Amino acid sequence: MYIVIAGAGIVGRGIVKELSDKHDIVVIDPDKSLCEKIYSNYGAIAINGDATNINILKEAGIEKADYAIGAMRYDKNNLLFAILAKNFDVKNIFVRMRDPDYKDAYKIAGATNIGHSVKMLVNKFVLDIDNPEIRTVASLSDGKARISIITLNKGAKCSGKSVAEIANHKNFPNETVIAGIFDIEKDEFIFPRGDKIVRENNQIFIVGNEANIQKAYKYLKK
Repeated sequence: MYIVIAGAGIVGRGIVKELSDKHDIVVIDPDKSLCEKIYSNYGAIAINGDATNINILKEAGIEKADYAIGAMRYDKNNLLFAILAKNFDVKNIFVRMRDPDYKDAYKIAGATNIGHSVKMLVNKFVLDIDNPEIRTVASLSDGKARISIITLNKGAKCSGKSVAEIANHKNFPNETVIAGIFDIEKDEFIFPRGDKIVRENNQIFIVGNEANIQKAYKYLKK
């Protein structure tokens, strides 16, 4: 995928570090030394310029971006970046939010993913880009654990199995808990018991750390 990141600070570099070996990334930042660091450390393209300048965005290839990530220091800059990205019909616009009062403005501007704390934001954005089928709804203990939703695919092998069978399977991580099931067809949330059967298209609420949620995802999506 093609990803344009506005900002080469802690958040921007963290995302580049996690994704640069799997995706095409362009970073924009007004600090030349940070751009040089991005290129030398990760091999990603870094443009020295203002990410709220439409000509700089064109140079970065914003019109072909699958994801646009506003990771700059100030909300006013990320807000303008989101507006410009939306103007170029970017489907996935992620933004770093410092002041919660900007949340509604970000939504109006077209942001599809809004992150707050730095650590949670980096992990959340990386997870959502690499595995869009996993939707994180909450972070606990500063990102040490999270609540995520995984939707069972049509034909998933675990469809028709009980919660106990899934939890006890060798490929399902022991440190992960199935906290809830949402039946889309019945529009019903179910508190899971051991004998509860899961079905195709059920949404499974999983609690665990990032690594174990990834393991649970790999098992459940089969």
